[in-house]
Amino acid sequence: MGTSRFAILSAFLALVLHFSLTMSDPVHDSFLQCLSHLSAPSPPISGVFYTPTNSSYTYVLESYIQNLRFMSSTTPKPQFIVAPSHVSHVQATIICCKIHVLQLRIRSGGHDYDGLSYVSDVPFAILDMFNLRAVSVDTENEWAWVESGATIGELYYGIAEKSNVHGFPAGACPTVGVGGHFSGGGYGNMMRKYGLSVDHVLDAQIVDANGRILDRESMGEDLFWAIRGGGGASFGVIVAWKIRLVPVPETVTVFRVEKTLEQCALDLLHRWQYVADKIHEDLFIRVVILPVNRKDHKTIKAKFVSLFLGNSERLLALMNESFPELGINKNNCIEMSWVESIVYWMDYDKGTSISVLIDRTPQSRKCLKKKSDYVQVPISKTDLEGILNTMMKLQGPTLALIPYGGRMGEISESETPFPHRGGNIYKIQYSVAWKEESMEAKDHNLNMIRRIYDYMTPYVSESPRCSYLNYRDVDLGVNQNGNVSYEEASIWGTKYFKDNFDRLVQVKNRVDPDNFFRYEQSIPSVANRNYVIAE
Repeated sequence: MGTSRFAILSAFLALVLHFSLTMSDPVHDSFLQCLSHLSAPSPPISGVFYTPTNSSYTYVLESYIQNLRFMSSTTPKPQFIVAPSHVSHVQATIICCKIHVLQLRIRSGGHDYDGLSYVSDVPFAILDMFNLRAVSVDTENEWAWVESGATIGELYYGIAEKSNVHGFPAGACPTVGVGGHFSGGGYGNMMRKYGLSVDHVLDAQIVDANGRILDRESMGEDLFWAIRGGGGASFGVIVAWKIRLVPVPETVTVFRVEKTLEQCALDLLHRWQYVADKIHEDLFIRVVILPVNRKDHKTIKAKFVSLFLGNSERLLALMNESFPELGINKNNCIEMSWVESIVYWMDYDKGTSISVLIDRTPQSRKCLKKKSDYVQVPISKTDLEGILNTMMKLQGPTLALIPYGGRMGEISESETPFPHRGGNIYKIQYSVAWKEESMEAKDHNLNMIRRIYDYMTPYVSESPRCSYLNYRDVDLGVNQNGNVSYEEASIWGTKYFKDNFDRLVQVKNRVDPDNFFRYEQSIPSVANRNYVIAE
């Protein structure tokens, strides 16, 4: 259905439905009637429409809640869930949510760390994209189309089915949804070689607040810029992405080495800071730091996990030259294909079938909280020791250190909304997870991660203290429902986007001036308010 025809039809039906629906109509019946009028007759939208009285509602809602903090009986639930199987279902859901004054939450994989893709304190509906997950790979032209409801694992598997010398720079967790991952930037083990996922997006299909289907040409370069790292859910519903594949060697090499404080972990962590962002771009060495309880003492374990785009011989030569202190030898190195390395990073044994990549169910689900930081100056050994001692006292939070450098330092901060490029040595992801569902356990764990985050203040970026959008963190600040100010939103917005926040606000004002697409950390529309954007 053409966008102009759809716009006329939706406007007409909006008027008809507004005057024809009576107070005696059950809300869900009137909403379904609206959806059916505005969507294609086949496949019928009634088959992917769920209300609390539907026997499948709870299963559909909970299947993609990846953070158990938001699966309690007191967590606000949507009035409706629509799991579109056709783009007209997306168009209809947007228009009908407008008519029925419902906030719309958009979920692709459910990995939003603070649950903003499926929880709201005001009446809302969820547009759950899991039925729209087609992956079409063209290795001859080296591109692919992938729908937003696909997982990263399904994308990787689709590429591997066609080629063993093509890949894509995205995350290491295969159950993450493509829609959220790409629209927030998307990084992975090849970021030092190829940059972010959004650095390889060629086109996209989006449905805007008026129900129009737009591609790169019709949406314009400003909106195309905004959805590549600015959080797509602020601007519309991104249905599909066209991406450029990247070359990978037939053989890559991985290693995993663990060191405790008694095995010089402190010295190795200090040295890693001077190596990880400067070593050859084919090599990515992540470190995970966690507190460990031994029988007679507490200690720290540092896990060095690597992907090298080449064979073990080349890797050993690089390590012996740049980081001999880690002591990597041939026995530590495992050669495999690039797609097998994704399975390895999931902690499966070598030889595990790559079919695990298309399993949409995470290996485990827990209550969790994440935060992030960027380090721009190496932390001294004395200060590192203080950090590790604090972690041992808290006995909860873990830190993952993600190295930058390489291609990440070659791309301008303003090329996409994701600004964290040159000048960063590494990113920190703070994590805490727990199984108990009591309020006491929640408060205890949230307090622990906030304490280590506060402790790290002197050692990380400042003015602003930066954070990564896809490590969603409402502690940074939120929009209050309704009339959000530019000043209020910029408190958290500049931490995610730095100076790019102003341009994102300008795009939002143009494409969604009525602020239909909104949530606690959406880009604000301030078109009708007095505000000043810095030149």
